[in-house]
Amino acid sequence: MPAPKKTARRSLLVTSAVLSSLALAAPVAVAAPKPSDSPSASASPSATPPASMSSVGGARLGRPGTQVNLASGVPVLPKDVSARSWIVADAESGDVLAAHNAHWRLAPASTLKMLFADTLLPKFPSDTKHKVVPADLAGIGAGSSMVGIKEEETYTVHDLWLGVFLRSGNDAVHVLSAMNGGVENTVKAMNEHAEELQALDTHVVSPDGYDAEGQVSSAYDLTLFARSGMQKKDFREYASTVRAKFPGQTKKGKKGKKVRESFEIQNTNRLLAGDSDVPVYQGIAGVKNGNTTNAGATFTGVAERGGKVLLVTVMNPEKPEHNEVYKETARLFDWGFKAAGKVRPVGELVPPKGAAQAKPGANPSGEAGGSGDGGSGTAGTGSKPVASAPAADGSSGIWTALGITGGVLVLLAGGAFLVNRRWPLPDLVRRRTRP
Repeated sequence: MPAPKKTARRSLLVTSAVLSSLALAAPVAVAAPKPSDSPSASASPSATPPASMSSVGGARLGRPGTQVNLASGVPVLPKDVSARSWIVADAESGDVLAAHNAHWRLAPASTLKMLFADTLLPKFPSDTKHKVVPADLAGIGAGSSMVGIKEEETYTVHDLWLGVFLRSGNDAVHVLSAMNGGVENTVKAMNEHAEELQALDTHVVSPDGYDAEGQVSSAYDLTLFARSGMQKKDFREYASTVRAKFPGQTKKGKKGKKVRESFEIQNTNRLLAGDSDVPVYQGIAGVKNGNTTNAGATFTGVAERGGKVLLVTVMNPEKPEHNEVYKETARLFDWGFKAAGKVRPVGELVPPKGAAQAKPGANPSGEAGGSGDGGSGTAGTGSKPVASAPAADGSSGIWTALGITGGVLVLLAGGAFLVNRRWPLPDLVRRRTRP
């Protein structure tokens, strides 16, 4: 498909002072009881959401059922959405256009990897190498999705993140967690980061999203994780990569020399890669899917169309049809793009707690390793955006931002949170025809 036309520049920098005043004017958000208070929190919930849920982002988001302000000119919500919980939000403004049980605490599955990535990506430059030892792969749940990491083999951090984002590899998550001081330390960091993001429905027990007693999140929180993660250049690149080469196991060649070949991995996000019954969604740019026994199918996606960038999260569709979570997400995206600018919001995606302490001039890159000069933060570098082009290692994808010269919506660096009304996505999302 041809690249979308560049949208008119809509930059509006909202400084920390404005954010502070908004925070002071906003009503006090009330969180629901901590999930640890309920020993059966990870068990399959009833078909009825709790009567009392968190009011973070607005009182209506804490009410059970569908919340939307229908009026003249506003399209009717799709009737064939069976998910227990979902949300449609404007990624730039943070306006929640519509929601259904937004704060219902449910098992998140691998969509929790968005929080994992948002927490750990800044800690290791992408070219860091790590030799895997048996202890790195200990404790991986039975039946976990794996990318195929082998003991005694060396991988770069870039390789490991491709494994996390494309194949939802729990083995890659555990290796990165081992590099971060272990699973327990990583879980602690993820819970602390969730609290900083005001994702108060979330309680992390396993960093990979594998079903665990007491591990819960919500459609609202998963959307916060996606919004925060998409401010980071390397997060955007990994989340939008369709396919890539991954290192295989070292073997002896015909002449007795050691040879290590690679194999192709493809993103399991069906709106990004497509499937027999799900076409690639126009303007899609990530982010993460998941599926476990307790969670069912979960998905958070981000897409741009007509100058609007939307986030949609869908949790546990009740329809048993193949790829139902992607089909329902696509319907909600379609509605959101038609309703954007017409429908009055029912709530908002709140900024992190540190927004009030934002300081101008902080590093805007959000790259791993904290570099702001296009250095080793990601595999791709340069001063101009590149899209739908193969990277040096043979990987391919949308590559939403290999170089950011314009503004960034949300700056998360050094505790800062600055808002720019223009995301990198509108000018950088490119589509290409896929078989």
